[in-house]
Amino acid sequence: MYLLLLCSLSVAAIAIDRWLFYRRAAAGAEDLIRKIVEAARTGLSSLDVEGDNVAAFLLGAGARAQESGADVRLAVESAYGEAAMKLRARLNYLSMIVTLAPLLGLLGTISGMIDSFNIFSIAADQPLAITAGIGEALIATATGLCVAIFALVVHTVLASRMDAILTMADRAEAAVFSAARNGGAAHAA
Repeated sequence: MYLLLLCSLSVAAIAIDRWLFYRRAAAGAEDLIRKIVEAARTGLSSLDVEGDNVAAFLLGAGARAQESGADVRLAVESAYGEAAMKLRARLNYLSMIVTLAPLLGLLGTISGMIDSFNIFSIAADQPLAITAGIGEALIATATGLCVAIFALVVHTVLASRMDAILTMADRAEAAVFSAARNGGAAHAA
């Protein structure tokens, strides 16, 4: 049961951490993507990198690469990979807890059933002691399933949020490529 409590607390901690991170990663990104698209004629250098969101992260990588004469596509794709890795962080632990919690619950149930059958072999004339032990053993299974359900719901919500942010990052990446390509052509002319 202590391991199930630890799993439950871990799910709550990961949920809070990821929710706050995703909120920060998406805050203002849509507006910045619009600005990048509108500024495609003037290039990346005309934009100020503001905010702590995924679009600003990609724009910053592209602008730095364009200023230094490096390959903008490579810089932005590398930044995208890094952003995706940060967005996916800790979600695997939720998947693990979804699988682990019912197994821990079943382990507790098996352990409780073994204790109940030990009582059965020692005191066959005490049926209430046996049924109380079986009832207590089933609590571990119910708890494990509750933790797994909680983790599954949290994982699904966070994975959906992450997918939405990655879609936004895809749009930002395309806009940065377009602005870098068009801005580079404008500077060459």
